Amino acid sequence: MAERILIVDDDPVQRRLLEGLVEKFGFEAVTADGGDAAVALLADPQAPAVDAVVLDLVMPDLDGLGVLARLREAGHAVPVIVQTAHGGIDNVVSAMRAGAVDFVVKPVGPERLLVSLRNALAARALAGELSRLKRSRAGTLTVDDIVTRSPAMRAVLRAAEKAAASTIPVLVGGESGVGKELLARAIHGSGERRARPFVAVNCGALPDTLVESILFGHEKGAFTGASEKHLGKFVEASGGTLFLDEVGELPAAAQVKLLRALQEGEVEPVGGRRPVKVDVRLISATNRDLIADVAAGRFREDLFYRLHVFPITVPPLRTRREDIPDLVRHFLVRFAAEEGRRVRRVSAEAIALLARHPWPGNVRQLENAVFRAVVLAEGDELGPGEFPQIAATAGPAPAAPEGGLATVLPQSAPVATAPVSLDDTAPPEAGLIPLLGRDGEVRPLDEIEAEAIRFAIAHYGGQMSEVARKLKIGRSTLYRKLDGLGLVPAEEAAAADVAAR
Repeated sequence: MAERILIVDDDPVQRRLLEGLVEKFGFEAVTADGGDAAVALLADPQAPAVDAVVLDLVMPDLDGLGVLARLREAGHAVPVIVQTAHGGIDNVVSAMRAGAVDFVVKPVGPERLLVSLRNALAARALAGELSRLKRSRAGTLTVDDIVTRSPAMRAVLRAAEKAAASTIPVLVGGESGVGKELLARAIHGSGERRARPFVAVNCGALPDTLVESILFGHEKGAFTGASEKHLGKFVEASGGTLFLDEVGELPAAAQVKLLRALQEGEVEPVGGRRPVKVDVRLISATNRDLIADVAAGRFREDLFYRLHVFPITVPPLRTRREDIPDLVRHFLVRFAAEEGRRVRRVSAEAIALLARHPWPGNVRQLENAVFRAVVLAEGDELGPGEFPQIAATAGPAPAAPEGGLATVLPQSAPVATAPVSLDDTAPPEAGLIPLLGRDGEVRPLDEIEAEAIRFAIAHYGGQMSEVARKLKIGRSTLYRKLDGLGLVPAEEAAAADVAAR
């Protein structure tokens, strides 16, 4: 879950040297043997995201400047560090004009490469965070601005994009702290109403005696203390989006008036003589099981069906741990800037510690933990020592499975469904392999086969004989498939199997 660095070089010796350095620094290394292979990898929507590129300028097929031009044409914002054995000023100028963020000369020293990578990653994180903050304050935050690498969360974002294309009522479910309001803002910012108001109301924080007045407004003198007219949240949001957080906490009387407002497109202010027409796009959210509340009589069934038109369930953080590193860096950049601290990075040990924590408070708890760590930090790096409360409760580091396959075939944590599951957009059960890609088309057979083999090896702890038996193929056939699919060299798999047995 460390930052992923793509190394592009046609020289296999240089690739291996750089790969070793990058992994020694605590990053994850991905390699490409030429410019065309690098462009194809970066353009592949199914491939894991790349955080930075170390690019050789002189290559036989598509050279480094050609790769930079292709990336610029495609709109890729990934930072690129170019390297070459020819360190002339013309090469430096050409590379920088083409979009490179730094330039190193072969053979690059470890310290120089580490500084360059850290600076590139920090600059990218800062630019991305500043852009997100600007869009958030302007009300134009979009679905693309949500930080995630989780397949479960990407399914949620695809559903959110579809919802943003219409004015359909959306009900966002999920535990407290998972980011339901952020998703609601992203839906609003991705739709046609993004230039109009986004009004958020926490229904759980409204006094029972003032709920109707706050939501629907009141006339002057309607009740004791009503010294002036109040428009209400529905009228404030007219033309835009009204977000009702914790909608399950509304009292029964307010539920009746909310239902009428949704049905008729008008509200009745307290003490008013005639209804007021409103045009709002409604997004509601809850951490409760509204279906159970309807069955128990705590929530109106007719209102539930009015809200439950396009339900989306946000998975808890513990089921999408691959998002933790990016979220940590996202919060680090923001809090370091707000607090005026020169904290620039998070150590690999700290990331591993945070990835093991269960996070019962979800993203909100992680955000507060990083805020506290930034305040505690005495240097420019956050380590495990800046997270003492997390270190006291986090479990031990997971042990590698028998057979030594952990480094070549990491076991994926199963994704569980969220406790508040409102519809079929909730994360799938563990063990299900999707047949459709992100583009909605059927995935190639070799991709599905590779995923099935990965799952089987992880499921049976690297016992290749058991894997072959359950897949109903011979061991030699399994090793050939591993080699052909590029999962792990056949000789390594065979040796691991012997060691496991």
